[in-house]
Amino acid sequence: LVYSASDLAWGVRVKSTAEALGLPARPVRTLQMLEDRLADSPVRALVVDLDHEDQELSLGLIRRVARENTRPTASKADNPADGPRARIRILAFSPHVHRELMQSARDAGADEVLTRGAFSANLPEILLKLSVD
Repeated sequence: LVYSASDLAWGVRVKSTAEALGLPARPVRTLQMLEDRLADSPVRALVVDLDHEDQELSLGLIRRVARENTRPTASKADNPADGPRARIRILAFSPHVHRELMQSARDAGADEVLTRGAFSANLPEILLKLSVD
């Protein structure tokens, strides 16, 4: 799991919840950090807080992973050590008042867009679901 949080409090909340569930969670603050994570580890999910001061960064992270998901899946013959590449789930969340931004996240390729309240109330279940999808 990789995540982008709008502030330290959300970042700590996502990371500590993931760790309590035994799930690896790594932050991404830039597109380059996302590229590095995609290159150095199997990423199963991206969680993006849309309430970031740089909304283009948030949407750019979603677009980048959505593009990754459109690439043909590698076969074991191509790289036997890695095995097939799994599709990366994309979840975005935002305060409910940002309807246009939430729609922009869907348009950019997010699989699921939740209100911040729904995300917060169900965080452990959401992270577990993302880890197995």
